[in-house]
Formats: sequence, structure tokens, C-alpha cells
Amino acid sequence: MVHIKERKLFFSLSFLMGAVVIVSNYLVQFPVKFYGLDNLLTYGAFSYPITFLITDLANRAFGKKIARYIVLIGFFIGIVLTFLVSTNFEDLISIRIAIGSATAFFISQNFDVTIFDRLRKRKWYIAPLTSSILGSIIDTFLFFSIAFYGTEIPWLTLAFGDLIVKLIVALIMLVPFRILLNKIKSYDNLEIKNFNY
Repeated sequence: MVHIKERKLFFSLSFLMGAVVIVSNYLVQFPVKFYGLDNLLTYGAFSYPITFLITDLANRAFGKKIARYIVLIGFFIGIVLTFLVSTNFEDLISIRIAIGSATAFFISQNFDVTIFDRLRKRKWYIAPLTSSILGSIIDTFLFFSIAFYGTEIPWLTLAFGDLIVKLIVALIMLVPFRILLNKIKSYDNLEIKNFNY
């Protein structure tokens, strides 16, 4: 029997994942227009790395299988709402952003889950840092190439700037990960079938 606390954590992480994806998909459309960074960086780079924190917390709390379900739920919340709310279907770039986001998110988050699971028994920071860095590299390349390749948008420089910020944020995210790690109990012996929706 799954307790209320476990179910609450499961749904909180799933909802947060979807919310961060929506916000990031909106913010990625806006370059940072300070200090000459408009061809190097978008605001989405600051919010998106939080998805890796959420995935890693889910993996630590519930294990690989349920972490994948949280990624899937977050994916549907984030991507469906992105298509419905912020995608302009008369603008090809907007459509490509939505498709790029969906593809990059799904592949990179599942990759993150796999890497984290393989490294989970090492020192506490190895799994979240390694999985977030590798996931960020995959996510950045997939998203920017799908969304902006062949356009006048300087996607290579934007991807590079985006990746640098994501890597810095991945380091910073170790702080909340460590704090929250001490607050969550491990439920990784649970099966997804135990969750009564």
C-alpha cells in the first residue's frame, strides 16, 4: 500500500517537471539582450536544467522505473500544454521549437535516468552531476539542431552558450539536490502498479 506522502512526492515531481518544461519552452524564444549575449544565450538555459534535478530526485527516491514514469508524465504535461498554449502554428520556427523540445526532452531525460541509475551507488554527487552533464549535452544538441538548423538564427552559438549555462546550473543544482536528498526517503522498492490514481 502506497502512503499519501509517497504519492504526494510522485505527483509533485511529475507536476513540477511539466511546469518547468512549459516555462523553458516559452523562455527559449527570448535571447538574453544584455552584454552582447543575444546571439549566445536564451533565458530557457536558466530554467531547463531544473528538469534534471527533478529526474535525479525521482530516481533517488523511487528508482529507475518510476523515475521514467515521472519523466513521461512531465513530458505529456509540458509538451501538450506547449503545443496548445505557446505554439504558433502559423510560424514554422514555433512548431520546430515544440518538436525539438519534445524530442530532446524525452531522449535526454531517459538517458539521464539510465546514467544516474548506473552510478547511484557511488558518492552522492557523482550520479546527479554526471547524468545532468551528459543529459544537457544531448538535450542541447538535439533541441537546437531540430529547432533552428537551416534558419538565419545562429543556432550553433546559441547552443554553445546554452550548454555553458546548463553546465554551470548543473553544478549549482547539486546544492538543492544534497539538501533535498536528506529530506526524501528511498521508495525504490515500490512498483508503479502500487499507485492508485
